Amino acid sequence: MKQNAPIFVAGHSGLVGSAILRRLEKGGFGPILTATRDQLDLRDQAAVNYWFRANRPQYVFLVAGTVGGIMANSTRPAEFIYDNMMIHATVVHASYLSGVEKLLYLGSSCIYPREAPQPMAEEALLTGPLEPTNESYAIAKIAGIKLCQAYRRQYGCNFISAMPTNLYGPNDNFDLQASHVLPAMIRKFHDAKNERRRQVTFWGTGTPKREFLHADDLADACLFLMQHYEDEGHINVGTGEDQSIRELAEMVRAVAYPDAELLFDASKPDGSPRKLLDVTRLHKLGWRHKIGLREGIESTYRWFLEHQDTVRLARSPVPVPVFNAGPTTRLA
Repeated sequence: MKQNAPIFVAGHSGLVGSAILRRLEKGGFGPILTATRDQLDLRDQAAVNYWFRANRPQYVFLVAGTVGGIMANSTRPAEFIYDNMMIHATVVHASYLSGVEKLLYLGSSCIYPREAPQPMAEEALLTGPLEPTNESYAIAKIAGIKLCQAYRRQYGCNFISAMPTNLYGPNDNFDLQASHVLPAMIRKFHDAKNERRRQVTFWGTGTPKREFLHADDLADACLFLMQHYEDEGHINVGTGEDQSIRELAEMVRAVAYPDAELLFDASKPDGSPRKLLDVTRLHKLGWRHKIGLREGIESTYRWFLEHQDTVRLARSPVPVPVFNAGPTTRLA
């Protein structure tokens, strides 16, 4: 990736996009192009085509999308499949039309079958039924992978795909109705501590196992792949380590509210029993994560405490994709 070439980060204000901005700026890359939701609706093909013609990005990080945890996926499936399929399609097609040199599309580990062998290798894709609680989101993400592959085969585009594990870090969504498990735990323990409640309840049995990667590690991996990965097939990005939801809750409790009592509501869904990525391929390329889980939880909680007045603590009345205003908007 050329140091001084224009780079478009689609989804720059979200958890991943803001981490990519930090990593690019730290590495001296730029100019970095971003667009607020008011400036550009990424679901509108004509608007996206116009923006690409006006700004001519040479590299694209496609990390925009509508995201959420089990509750959000279960109650808003139409938004999850429509928003994500439209965003992926418009940006990929505009990148082809404008001659983008390289594009990185970011998917999700939920693309793999519910009963996929653990750890989940890239070859497990489309080998079995998906987890029902996030099927709409998973189908949209699988479509994004196949979209990039199709543009490579038909037009010779250098579009690559990476599938990260569960993510967390600064700029996460702490809304209890829409967040993923780790930020939801931080919020629940924090609220219980402020309200002097001893008991904190979480969905499910606590037995499913999950893998977690800090957003700053993912951003570093994304830059690494843009510089070192050229294959058509998608590649997993994770730590290769997992723990049970109960173990995770105990770790967050130790950081945020050590006096809390853990309860689990087994009447609520667990989701997939285990989601651990096989990261052999990525390790062979020479990249490994650097931020330990306990260290990452501590730094994320510190960030939450410093920004709790401005972070997303409650759902917007009108759900929108995650590509709002960020700190580095530079448009032509």
